[in-house]
Order: sequence, then C-alpha cells, then structure tokens
Amino acid sequence: MMALLFLTTVLRPSICSLSEPTDGRPLVTSISDFVVDFPRERPSNTWFAPFLSFEVVLLLLFLDLLAFNEIRDLFVRVIGHIANLCKEALFSPAVETTAVVLVVLAWLLRMDNPIYLLSFATFKAPDSWKVSQAEIVEMMRRQGCFTEDSINFMKRLLERSGTGQSTAWPPGIVQCLQDGKETDRSMDASRKEAETVIFDIVENALRKADVKPEEIDVLVINCSLFSPTPSLCAMVISKFGLRGDVLSFNLSGMGCGASLISVGLAKGLLQCRSFGGKALVVSTEVVTPNLYYGNERGFLMTNTLFRCGGAAMVLSNKWSDGRRAWYKLLHTVRVQGTTEEAYNCIYETEDGEGQKGVRLSKEIVRVAGKCMEKNMAMLGPYVLPLSEQFKVVVSLIARFFTKTLKGMLTGSANEKIAEKIPTVRPYVPDFKRGIDHFCIHAGGKAIIDGVEKNMKLELFHAEPSRMALMNYGNTSSSSIWYELEYIQEHQKTNPLKKGHRIMQVAFGSGFKCTSGVWLKL
Repeated sequence: MMALLFLTTVLRPSICSLSEPTDGRPLVTSISDFVVDFPRERPSNTWFAPFLSFEVVLLLLFLDLLAFNEIRDLFVRVIGHIANLCKEALFSPAVETTAVVLVVLAWLLRMDNPIYLLSFATFKAPDSWKVSQAEIVEMMRRQGCFTEDSINFMKRLLERSGTGQSTAWPPGIVQCLQDGKETDRSMDASRKEAETVIFDIVENALRKADVKPEEIDVLVINCSLFSPTPSLCAMVISKFGLRGDVLSFNLSGMGCGASLISVGLAKGLLQCRSFGGKALVVSTEVVTPNLYYGNERGFLMTNTLFRCGGAAMVLSNKWSDGRRAWYKLLHTVRVQGTTEEAYNCIYETEDGEGQKGVRLSKEIVRVAGKCMEKNMAMLGPYVLPLSEQFKVVVSLIARFFTKTLKGMLTGSANEKIAEKIPTVRPYVPDFKRGIDHFCIHAGGKAIIDGVEKNMKLELFHAEPSRMALMNYGNTSSSSIWYELEYIQEHQKTNPLKKGHRIMQVAFGSGFKCTSGVWLKL
C-alpha cells in the first residue's frame, strides 16, 4: 500500500501521460482486458520478464475489488506501460550480465560475514598484588581455619602446580600478610577487584583498537563465580558511557571455557546486524569472595589454582575494519557433556561443615579428555588437510569391521579365530598439519601435559601455556588470551607470522570443551 501511495503522490504527474495512446490505441482499457491479453502480450526476452508473472494478475484482480479506483487505474496504467516497454530490451546484454555478476558477488560477500579481532588486552597486576608460593601458604595459615594437614596439602599442590613465584592475588586477601589486618572478603572488596581488572583491560583494548565506547554495539562479560547487582555489564556501561541501546549480556557459572562462548555469542549477535557492528567481550574471574574456608581436599584445590586476571577483546564484522584487524575468526566449536559425571566434576556447593566452595572431582581429567575428543572430532574437518581426514575415516571403518567381526565369531566354534583378530587403535589426527600455534587452557600442569601428549605436540607448542601458567597462574577463562599474547609478543621458538592459524582450547564446568581457530592477518 505504501508503494501505491508513493506512485500516487510522487510519480503520478509523470505517469498521467500513460493514458494517452502512443500508436493510435489506448495502452490498457481495463483490468479485464489486461488479464485477457497478458499471457499473449507478456514479453519473455528481457531480464525482468519473470517479475511480470501471474502474481501481478492476481494483484490487479484484487485491486479491482477495492474502492480505490484512482490508485487502481494508476497502477494499471503503470503495469500496462511496463508491459509495452518490455517488448524491447531496455538494457544491453553486457549491462544485464554485469548486474547479475554484481548481485552474485554481493550475495557471496554477505554469506562470508567475517568476524575480526581488532585488539585485545590482558590485565597486568601491580606489584602490591603479587605474592610468592611461600606467601600464599602464609596467607592460608593466617585465615585461622585450616588444619596443619590442609596447609601441607596446599603446599604440595603449589609445588606441583607449575605456577611461578610472583602471581597475583586480590588486595583484600593479600592485606592479611600485614600485621594487624584481616582478610577482606566483603562485597565492596569484591567490586573493587572487579573494577580494577575490568576497567583497565577495557580501556586498553579500546585504545589499541582505536574504537570509542559509543561505537560498541554488543557487550558480553563472563565471570563465573561473581555476579553482583547491578551487573558487571552495567558497571562497564556506566563507567565508559556506552550507548543506551547497546546489547549487553552477563554470563556466569560457565567456568574457564566461557571466553570462547562469549566470543561465539558476540559473533552471532554481530552477524544478525544488517550493516555490521562492533562488540566488546570481557573475560575475568573475581577471586576475593571465593576463598574456601574448609578442610575437604576436593575443595582445597581451588585455593591454590586460581589467580587474578582478565582479558578484553574488541570484535567487528565490518569489512572496512578488516584491513586493520589483528586476527580473523575462522571457527568456534563447543561441546557440552551430558552425563551426571560430567555435570558434577566441577560443582559449587557446601562441604560437610557448611563451608561454601567449588569441589573438583577426581574424574575431571577423564571427563575433560572425552569432551576434548568430541570437540576435536567436530573441529577436524574444518582445519585438517584431506590426507589426515582420510586416515581418520579409514581408522573408523577398520575399527567398525573388526569389532563387528569379533562379535560374530565370539561364542561360536571360531572363537579362537576371533582372538587373533587385532584391535585397531583409533587414529589421532596430526593437528599440527593444520594449526601453527596452540593456546591450551592453563588450568594446571597436568592438563597441559595431558593435552600435549594426546595431541602429540612439540615442546614449543605447549610453551605459551606453560609460560602463562608460570607467570600468571590459572586466570580462568582469560588464560587463553595471556597465551596468545605470549605467542604474539614473546615466543622465539615458533614466531608468529602472517597467515598462521592459532587454536585456543579451554575447559569449563558443566562439563564443556570450547575451541576457536584464528587466522593471523
């Protein structure tokens, strides 16, 4: 209807002449005449002939039933005039071909819809936050709630953790090392830690990307164990003056694998925007309110693993930002465990004495291995060369046939033959043929060693993870960005080059395994 009103008010003066005869007869006398003549008069040798279809006739019949005679007659004259013009081609074949090519190119460009990483920044704690392993043990002792057995257990964990002698703890806990001061785990101290970390990394990420706060269209913040009201997103919006219509999301409870989930969420939101946009993703964990005050060993591990840290990333899906972007996102994969065992292996609850904490199950390594195996199976077809994919397929077929054959022969007279059939081991593809750098979540020395062994990585592939663990500890979801920063700025054994592919792998509660592949631009 709006189009018809436009024809009436704007184009009518130039179209009124259509009612005048051009070759001694009226162009169109009535709708019924047009409907009768349409199959015979409709042109077929022009590029817009398909648009003059039977649907046009139905529309005219519908208009004939309406009371808007003036609009109806005007519309009939326009269609009749177009029908006469269509008898001769309006454009040359070259112009029509060019138009088709441009339409196809526009469609292909829209289908690509890339996501660019314009910048990222990690939190570097001040010296007043940094403590040695001996000071951590002393902080635990000064809490006055741990038995000597628990203190010794945490000391042994620290010695085998792979963390260094200068990692960051929040000032509310570190202050207990000063005589006369107690640990401050209050909401104010927790907010102060969150503000110090998040404001610093957001400011640095925006500065590096040369992006103003009001240019941000999407804001995603993930912090697993600290979810205040107002939210952390509201805190950032208020501090930096983001627009009132910014799409903000605060993710909690998703553990150390939440950063790539946040990136995936931002990716989906950006790609829904017709003209592109920019997203700010923040990954952090607040340690202050989450110190465990009991003596059960399953809970004590978190007191020695986690440290203060955070990372902020600026993403864009505008083609104009591609020329200045650092990386391009190629793939993201997320696998969620669905068993009761996977759900309970990282679980926030109270111990037998009512002390709240996060319990880590002994099955966590095995559960993580299964989730990672499924994740790599989903990611493999996107990053592995065809030769590696072929080996995987052959291995799966061989395992299926040998298993089926053994099942058929077992319990029969040919059982001895079944015992001689060899067991085909699953083929572990060589991801080094499709990936140049690996950022393995720095959850602990055992996790890094296990992934390195299972994926048959070289020492320099696991070097960024080990260095991030030693220098910063387990900073939860932001650890993979400390590793990417090490690859980008410090690694000499496998220097980063344009065109290299970087894989990030992280694990989180639930249980989940997330992975992402970036292309260095």
